Formats: sequence, C-alpha cells, structure tokens
Amino acid sequence: MVEKRNLVLICALFFVISSINGEDPYRFFTWKVTYGDIYPMGVKQQGILINGQFPGPQINCVTNDNLIISVYNYLNEPFLLSWNGLQHRRNSWQDGTYGTTCPIPPGKNFTYMLQAKDQIGSFFYFPSLGLQKAAGGYGGIKIYSRPRIPVPFPFPAGDHTVLAGDWYKKSHQRLRHILDMGRGISSPDGLLINGRGWNGYTFQVEHGKTYRFRISNVGLTTSVNFRIQGHTMKLVEVEGSHTVQNTYTSLDLHLGQSASVLVTANQPVKDYYVVVSSRFTRRVLTTTAILHYRNSKIGVSGPPPGGPTTQIAWSLMQARSLRWNLTASGPRPNPQGSYHYGMIKPSRTIILSNSAPWINGKQRYAVNGVSFVAGDTPLKLADYFNIGGVFSIGSISDKSYNGNNAYLATSVMHADFRSFAEIVFQNWEDTVQSWHIDGYSFFVVGMDGGQWTPASRWRYNLRDTVARSTVQVYPKAWTAIYIALDNVGMWNIRSQNWVRQYLGQQFYLRVYSPAHSWRDELPIPKNALLCGRARGRHTRPL
Repeated sequence: MVEKRNLVLICALFFVISSINGEDPYRFFTWKVTYGDIYPMGVKQQGILINGQFPGPQINCVTNDNLIISVYNYLNEPFLLSWNGLQHRRNSWQDGTYGTTCPIPPGKNFTYMLQAKDQIGSFFYFPSLGLQKAAGGYGGIKIYSRPRIPVPFPFPAGDHTVLAGDWYKKSHQRLRHILDMGRGISSPDGLLINGRGWNGYTFQVEHGKTYRFRISNVGLTTSVNFRIQGHTMKLVEVEGSHTVQNTYTSLDLHLGQSASVLVTANQPVKDYYVVVSSRFTRRVLTTTAILHYRNSKIGVSGPPPGGPTTQIAWSLMQARSLRWNLTASGPRPNPQGSYHYGMIKPSRTIILSNSAPWINGKQRYAVNGVSFVAGDTPLKLADYFNIGGVFSIGSISDKSYNGNNAYLATSVMHADFRSFAEIVFQNWEDTVQSWHIDGYSFFVVGMDGGQWTPASRWRYNLRDTVARSTVQVYPKAWTAIYIALDNVGMWNIRSQNWVRQYLGQQFYLRVYSPAHSWRDELPIPKNALLCGRARGRHTRPL
C-alpha cells in the first residue's frame, strides 16, 4: 500500500515537473539501499549496496533529461545521496547534502527529482552522510549530448566507467568513531577499480576500435594516477567540459575529479594492465584491472607499468596543460568559447585558507579559521521557514585566516545572485587539497606555488582554461577560479578529502535573490522530508 501511494506521488510529480520543464524526457529509477557482504580486498566487509550492487547502478541520460529516483532506505541508519558535479539548476533542494536535504530515515523512502539541465559529461553519485562513502553506495553518471549537438570526436565503440579510489578494511562506523574520538585514521589499505581489487575487473575491447573511458576518483583521502599499459589516452572531457585533445600516457585525478579519455585498441592482441596508483603518499598503493582484447589468448604478466609518485611539478604541469576546446559545442549548439569568461571583471574576491587546528583537544579542519559543525536542521529548510538560531549569514569571513584561534560554527557565507566572483584557494599545508563547489562549474584561471597576491592575476589564463566543479591545490600553493554565481540556492563548498570534510573543512554559500521568483529558484518540493526544527511544518504546494 505504501509503495502504491509512492507511485501515485511520483506520477503526480511527473505532471507537475512537466509543466515546469516542458517536454524533456523522463527516466525513472527505483533503488533499494541495503547492507550486504562484499569482498573488495579479499576480506569480508559490510558494504552499502544499491539494488544489490557495489558499485551502484549506472545512470545513463541525455542533456536536460529529468531523473526521478526513488530511494528506499533499508539500512539501520539515515541515508542521503549527493550527485557530484550535477548542478541542480534552480534546485538546491535536491543536492543531497545535510545542509540542504533531510536524510532518509531507516525504513523510509524519498524520491529525488533531478534534471541534467544544460550539462554533458562524466560524474558520480555517493552517500554524503558521515563516513558512509567508505562502505560503497556510489556509482557513475553519464550525461550524453543531445542527438543534434555535435560532439568533437567520433562515436566510440564502447563507453566504460572507471570508479577508482582508496579503500579501508575498517567499517565506516569504526572510521567515524575513530575520528569522533579526536584521533586520525591510518593510511588506506588499498585501492579499488569498480569495487574490485587486484585484477578483479575486466574491460573488453576489440582490436582497431576506439573506446571511451570515464574515470572518477571516488576515494576518501588519496589522489590517484590512471594509466593503461602500452596505450596512450586522448583527453576529451573534464567534468562536463570538452577539452583540447591532448595525449597522455598517464593522468592524475584528485579526490572527486572526473575525466574522459579515448583509448584506441591498436596494440598486439593480448591482455594489458589497467593501473591505478596513489599519488603523494609515503607508501605507494597500486591496483590493476585487465584490458582484454577480444580473442586474446595471452594474459598479463610481470609487474604493471610504474607511474608518477610524489612529483608535484609533474602534476602541476599536467594540470596547466588542460585546455577548453573553444570550437566544440557543450550541452548547447553554440561553441564553448562563445562564453568569454576572461572579459568579465569579478565584483568580489573570496580567499579561502584551509588549516588543521586542534579544538577542544581534538583534531579538526577549518576554512578561514572556522570548523564547520552541522546545525540541528538543514540550512536550506531553516532559511526557507525562517527558523532562527540554526545559522547566521557572515559566520565565516571571505578573507584568508591561518591563525591558531579556530572555532566551531555552522558557517554560511552570503553571495549575490548573478554576481561574478574570483575565489582563491590558499593552501599552507604540506598536503594536496581538493575543493568542490556544489551547484556550479567554474573556470580554473591559475595555480602556482607560494602565496597568492593581486599580482598573481598577471599569470591567469583568461582565454581557454577548463571549466569544472572540483579543483586541486598543491602544497604551499594557491589555485584561483572565476565563477558566475547564477544558481540560487544553499550550496556546499567542501574539501573532497572526506576525513577533512567530516571534521569541518566545508561551509555553505547562500546565493540569494530577493525576487523570490520561480524563475530564479524552484519552490520547496511537495515531498520534501522535514526534520529537526522544520518537522511538522507545511510545504507550500507546487
């Protein structure tokens, strides 16, 4: 009976959204989230499965498709999914972080209503609560171009998803307990490719044909390098941007980043290693999958090919080589280069410094001296219902702070709708940082060592830098981005290192429009879960 009522609700939502989004196609998904035994490193662990799968089901869709995803939580704890790289235009209600969305209680369900509005490319989804990401629950997202939009390369013979990242043998509950006690967790136990350990996954290819590999770093704490033995890779897309098609023998992917490469199966018919190894770690972790040529009778042998390990300069040079393909179409017919981001003068500069303070005798992480703690009510709901005492605007400065007096707060920064901002990520620590902004893609205009100053702008790329949603900052270095704040909502800015994120290296950017118009932001969904001090309040009907 409950499922029947949910089906009726979904159908009603279908017609509601139809009136808002026109005739864009709908894709319906029903996901059952459970615990299950997995053996990713040869040891039985309790994983988080979606429809019995680890990794979870692949989402395949086309630009502007509406995605209706009904999630049933059969865990014994709340659960929440977020959609790394999806912009949720006018709709931060669906973002799936605790600052925007109430978790799905055990034994309950929630239907996400997403739209791949004006997007193409390679992304992924993942559990956003606590350390649940360490137990699985993640999967790939492919957004294909509409049929009439030209793509700057021939249609490949196959399209493979590669979900790579570090892995811990400890349960996500145990990892969370260790962090809550104020202690650090040890280094990862290994790396996985599509949920499998050494040689546990196979990619099938046919000689003479070209294949697309969509690679995402879904790990918790570690940058990785990706390579395929004996083959080169032509980069064609980074997080929704078509790139200049440079060729690489290996590719760095920092936490939360995604990229697409074309690989031509032009080597002698046999099996080859697909290699993922850790970057910037004391002990180099390596795992492999198999590239299997059809009719191959020769398996892999010997050690897998080595790759870069701790070289910062190598990685920086590769990052600077990424360029926007100015003549290629993105999700729309017009060329990407028709948007001249470098000719827009930013109205505001925000400088964000990460730090690793101890607060109340426990290890924390902070942004501009503020270590984020979640409120008792999701910030988006508190804002909508005018619930006081949950957060305050301006509780985090937009100026760099790297002192010793960090403190705990539910930090929210204000931003004006349709403003154009420069954001500088300043890293004084000895580790590579990875930053993500929900709801947006941004232009990575510069990165270099040392301290950022206004004179650093002379080195910016104001013509053809890549637009993406996650960017790295090297040790004792800075990265600068330009961002058009054209998406109203409450948006999470966070470290993609999930330990640092969990312990406070995040905050929310409230992009505000005084118009309160459906043109700027969709209303609260009628099926929105209400928790904390929003429980019992009524949503306005759509």
